[in-house]
Amino acid sequence: MRILIFTGKGGVGKTTVAAATAVRAARAGVKTLVMSTDPAHSLADAFDVPLGGDPTQVERHLWGQQIDSQARLEEGWREIQDYVLGVMEWGGVDAINAEELSVIPGLDELFSLTDVKRASDDGSYDLLVVDCAPTAETLRLLSLPDVLNWYFERIFPIERKVAKVVRPVFNRVIGPLIANDQVFRAVERMHHTLEDVRGLLTDQTASTVRLVMNAEKMVIAEARRTYTYLNLFGYRVDAAICNRLLPDEVHDPYFAKWKAVQSEHLATIRESFSPVPVLTVPLYDREMIGAKLLDRLGGDLYGEADPTSVLYKDEPVKVRKRGEGYVLSLRLPFTAKGDLDLMRKGEDVHVKVGPYRRAFMLPTVLSRLDIADAKFEDGRLNISFVRRERGADAAKGGA
Repeated sequence: MRILIFTGKGGVGKTTVAAATAVRAARAGVKTLVMSTDPAHSLADAFDVPLGGDPTQVERHLWGQQIDSQARLEEGWREIQDYVLGVMEWGGVDAINAEELSVIPGLDELFSLTDVKRASDDGSYDLLVVDCAPTAETLRLLSLPDVLNWYFERIFPIERKVAKVVRPVFNRVIGPLIANDQVFRAVERMHHTLEDVRGLLTDQTASTVRLVMNAEKMVIAEARRTYTYLNLFGYRVDAAICNRLLPDEVHDPYFAKWKAVQSEHLATIRESFSPVPVLTVPLYDREMIGAKLLDRLGGDLYGEADPTSVLYKDEPVKVRKRGEGYVLSLRLPFTAKGDLDLMRKGEDVHVKVGPYRRAFMLPTVLSRLDIADAKFEDGRLNISFVRRERGADAAKGGA
């Protein structure tokens, strides 16, 4: 099973490129499902066929799906939501407001990713093409499983133990405020599902991200930031795609300056993302709608290359042995040293880059060691771990 995730700033042609990739693969005989997790679906418009919440066949070897995120939310959140509603109503919140407040913003988008896991488990397809929401929503979507995993691993077991002890007493006094086992089981199911999804999407043998952009300064800046944050959370980018480049055959003087500017921006993209390959798509003289035109776009994009292949291999997060210690190395391109913040808390290392923070739960071999130093070199944050000095332990104990 191969999974390709497409994301980019809104309006860059991300859905069209994702659909073209799916058509190209399907016409090569690869059983392909292209899925939209974007709440503002436009996948059906790209194919010019109706698509719903379940896979619909578009042509031979090709299916399309616009995931009904609200339906997925109700499936995965209903038991927890009922508990939250009970607490709010007990506290005097009216039913309508309680219904609105009982759903965390963005949670519906997160549950839409469960369809990726379902399709993978189903085994009916060789390729899943995921057309994600614009980059800000995508980053929230892809980082939440990691953030929630830290909560479930560290805090959730404590809450469950406390609830089990105090529930018999407090339920007589404060009614629904203490969650029951049914709610905790629902939370556990959600945790395991999202952890499975994250494991699938960060599997270096199966999943890669392709960043779509235009040759525009602001778009490139956002793509660079996205690339950094994807690396922070362990997602592998195997291609950058520059869409809507003015073709060479356009010689009108009116477009001469635009062509020169695009040429400069394309050079910046190649330099910025190297050694990740940069693929290009021309600006066409029509809307690329329907499977026939999408196949043409896919041909211009990939040429004779297999669109399902891994175009570049990298390790955003890796651990290597150095002497008697270890180094945890995080690839964080386009990051200034001043944008980084690092903190150790028990068995966790917290890394903050810009607005995003990730808590790395250290493997056992590292959790028993101390951080010796942290250096930012060649786009990687290298955190060195060493064994604690015995003399330091003794001195600490004596103090």
